[in-house]
Amino acid sequence: MALFRLLVACALAGMLAGCATLGYYAQAVSGELSILTNRRDISKVIADPKTPAAVRAKLTLALKARDFASRTLHLPDNDSYRTYVDLDRRYPVWVVYAAPPFSLTPITWCFLFAGCVPYRGYFSKDAAEAFAAQLNKQGNDVYVGGAPSYSTLGWFADPVFSNMLRWNDAALAGLIFHELAHQLVYVKNDSSFNESFADTVQTVGIRRWLRAQGEPKALAAYEQGLAVERAFEDLVRETRTRLGKIYAAPLNAAAKRQRKAEAFAWLKARYARLVAQIGRDVYGEWFMHPLNNASLQVITTYDQWQPAFERLLACTGDDLPAFYAKVRAIAALAPAARHARLRALAPARVTPASARRRTPATTAGELRPAANGCRMQP
Repeated sequence: MALFRLLVACALAGMLAGCATLGYYAQAVSGELSILTNRRDISKVIADPKTPAAVRAKLTLALKARDFASRTLHLPDNDSYRTYVDLDRRYPVWVVYAAPPFSLTPITWCFLFAGCVPYRGYFSKDAAEAFAAQLNKQGNDVYVGGAPSYSTLGWFADPVFSNMLRWNDAALAGLIFHELAHQLVYVKNDSSFNESFADTVQTVGIRRWLRAQGEPKALAAYEQGLAVERAFEDLVRETRTRLGKIYAAPLNAAAKRQRKAEAFAWLKARYARLVAQIGRDVYGEWFMHPLNNASLQVITTYDQWQPAFERLLACTGDDLPAFYAKVRAIAALAPAARHARLRALAPARVTPASARRRTPATTAGELRPAANGCRMQP
């Protein structure tokens, strides 16, 4: 996710509009300062004889992926992800999402540099849960989850965190690609655009990385996991459609709650069937949280526009610099025009059943549009 430059001006002056939440900004400043002061150059950590062999191997891979990101994926070449922070907790930040009980529109919070986003990040799990409890008392659906990394959009040199080393090699590289993509293109007040773009860069980056490393088995495993993710996203999309109809229906609150519970039960059952058929449980941890409107937002923020970005990339002949230029052109449009362009780009998503009948590469989203689809692009 993107966590943005701290509102230091607000925290110091306490005079700007919205500074009633000064405590939130204070924890953000304190948390980020702690991160910045504990960074160590990765090359020095690798050279340190006290560094465990497993950590050394992961950090060596992280540096290779970082160089690959700039050299091959044309992502920003700066000091981000060239330092390391050994955390004393599972995640660097915890993120709170919220939505009204009968609405799929998330609650948003607005910040000076970031614009409005559908989440709030905390460096303390207890603080995140306390804020979530306040939102829950107000009757909202809430979700609290750990974020393995975050981006300050180039304001600071973001580090590799120790929790990231628990991930497999492809996922570790992908996190670096994703967060660097936020530094390349970012649109205020449009988190779905930002996260979908970064996820697209992450996906194509992992594929190219694994091919460059000569790891066909790892690439095949990644494609299998991606097929499950795409099929799950289709299930989430169908669940949102069902919920939208329920919330718009002339029903009393009790009836809506009952039908809402049935819709989430349907999602859980269909995902269990998908796992049994494909043999991969990618979202098991997500299902451990209460299923509600806020938890759905965690998924849709990241995947809403991915098909559109994948098609746009295909229209450039998979040329990343050309793709980035087209993304910037769309990003410069007014919100309504931007979303209209993305809707025109997005191909129809396949159902989970049809996805299982496709080849792994196609299932994973390497879409090749008709020529008329490409002529629509800026």
